[in-house]
Amino acid sequence: MTEVKNIFVVGLNDFNRQRLETLHGAGQWRFHGVIAPEAVYDTEEFDIDAMLAEATAQLEAFEGSVDAIVGYMDFPVSTMLPLLCERFGTRSTSLTSLLKCEHKYWSRRVQREVIPDHIPGFTAFDPFDDEAMTHIGEAGLYFPFFVKPIKSSGSRLGFRIDTPEDFYQAITELRESIGTIADPFNMVLEQAQLPPEIAAVDGHFCMAEEIIGGWQCTVEGYVYNGEVVSYGIVDSLRYPQVLSFFHYRYPSGLPEDIQSSMVELTDRIMTHIGYDNAAFNIEYFWDEVQGRIWLLEINTRISQSHCDLFEKVDGVSNQQVTIDLGLGQRPDMPHREGAFPMAAKFFHRVFFTDAVVTRAPTPEEVATLEVDFPGCQIAVQVEEGQRLSSLPEQDAYSFALAHVYLGASSAEQLLADFDRLVARLAFEFDDIQG
Repeated sequence: MTEVKNIFVVGLNDFNRQRLETLHGAGQWRFHGVIAPEAVYDTEEFDIDAMLAEATAQLEAFEGSVDAIVGYMDFPVSTMLPLLCERFGTRSTSLTSLLKCEHKYWSRRVQREVIPDHIPGFTAFDPFDDEAMTHIGEAGLYFPFFVKPIKSSGSRLGFRIDTPEDFYQAITELRESIGTIADPFNMVLEQAQLPPEIAAVDGHFCMAEEIIGGWQCTVEGYVYNGEVVSYGIVDSLRYPQVLSFFHYRYPSGLPEDIQSSMVELTDRIMTHIGYDNAAFNIEYFWDEVQGRIWLLEINTRISQSHCDLFEKVDGVSNQQVTIDLGLGQRPDMPHREGAFPMAAKFFHRVFFTDAVVTRAPTPEEVATLEVDFPGCQIAVQVEEGQRLSSLPEQDAYSFALAHVYLGASSAEQLLADFDRLVARLAFEFDDIQG
């Protein structure tokens, strides 16, 4: 009889539990939540010390074996996992290799060592330094450039800087809010052996980077016993004329030679970092005009937004990768065994400055649409009476009202089905601004 494995998932919610139960091997696995999902989802308060203490107490009190400790979230979950796995002897990449991805300044310095032609100009600066803009210019960066925290969470506190006025407005917001991420991130940095030049750039610092762009995509992959495997490339397509994401699409429509180059770059950088026995995804731009591939950032996890896409196209969610690696085994990830040749996650948005929702689709209306569009899933993000500005993790240009997952035979069919579906997805608003 096969031994049952106990897998602990940080921030496990019902949605992820249902998907986990469909993975290959799930019949021999038992999933347990560690730390309530509301403590890591949709919150801007991260007491990592308290969360680590809570998780440690729960794991120590468990009477069975602790066979894997995993998570799918970015900060703070991603940064806690190596600490928990080390304490309980389960598989994970090292804290040092993880920080070489998540500490934006350290990551760029490491990338520059092996792929210098594929990263933008960059420098670190202290937002509390009144001479910060002068120092950025001395580092060779000029308008326009992009500013973000050393450790970011989603798109929060990221700014395009075109003028001195833009910079000073960004600095004001950074000074007010950066501590919510910087303070807990510094607690993690204290657990690592950092080179002096990195230790001097703590979580309260920011990055200024040259503007890069082009066709955006994400390479999903993992490293198993030193072998880097890239198993899928997902396109990130934006609404015309704005920066807001329209949909993620899989498989990628990029030329094959560009995809191959991205896979080779991925192998080179992840090997150099020493990342091992864990999942990752790397965001790239292909600038077709300049003929250049740019590495945007490295994330130390799978993308949850891509789970349904891999399930529809390849036959199983990419959560398979996280669980298998957590158990110390090579991921059992199929290829093109799903029900659809192509899949997408759409963001149904409104481009308001703010508004109050006076009507949202009912569960019955959503259920009808999901029947009428086979394979469709609709996750409504708002409710009646809600002010849009209260939504967490939104960009500066729009609000996402619903996430719509679709499978189809082609990219054209995906767009046509989305248009037909959205026409029946009824939202209403009052007090519209912008």
